[in-house]
Amino acid sequence: MITVEGLAKQFSQGSGRQRRVVPAVQAVDFTARDACITGLLGPNGAGKTTTLRMIAGLLRPDAGRITVGGIDVALKPQAVQARLGVLSDARGLSPRLTARENIVYYGRLHGLDRDRAEARAEALAGVLEMAPLLDRRTEGFSQGERMKTALARALVHDPSHIVLDEPTNGLDVLATRSLRAALRRLRDEAGKCIVFSSHIMQEVERLCDHVVVVAGGRTVADGSVPALLAQTGQDDFEACFVQLAFGPTAVGGAA
Repeated sequence: MITVEGLAKQFSQGSGRQRRVVPAVQAVDFTARDACITGLLGPNGAGKTTTLRMIAGLLRPDAGRITVGGIDVALKPQAVQARLGVLSDARGLSPRLTARENIVYYGRLHGLDRDRAEARAEALAGVLEMAPLLDRRTEGFSQGERMKTALARALVHDPSHIVLDEPTNGLDVLATRSLRAALRRLRDEAGKCIVFSSHIMQEVERLCDHVVVVAGGRTVADGSVPALLAQTGQDDFEACFVQLAFGPTAVGGAA
């Protein structure tokens, strides 16, 4: 389980008299359960990526508390990172290495011996339907092929918690469907706690058991899709999101 309580983060921009403080996250709270896919849904600039980077221990919050599997991220960031599989928007694959070599190398960094890392690469290739890619260099991979390789790399150490930052960006329909199927298997067969950010309502509606809506750096609503629809009195999830994120008057705007 991942818990986020009173999370806040601000950044400084400019220098001298032109220096100003910009709040990226102001008050984000939510709980992501095990064997559950939790979607962090919000417009661009809502603070989704900053929140995920703080969960991963890559940024230190100015206020608030995060625990992953009961471990405080601020107190034991390395212990948390050992339990996390993180897929950021920067794929960072080594183009001269094959998909297998990328995955195994990352497994070795996590302390796996070579045989265990090789076995995990083979197993993940089955789960992610990427066996034909394993022994090809990643240079020239399509966006979907790169995504699968990066996801396998993030999962090679069999983390109990998975954090994905807008994983379907740039993917075509087939690659997106493949990713959704893989995430459902990880939830249903392995009981993983999965959190991913998105600004695509249809993606969240189809995949998520629980949805956290953030706007302006704050949590404005959370619950299942049916619960959020009932809360807003809407029967269309896009209209529901617009109402929650921008207010009831925004719903009547251009469709």
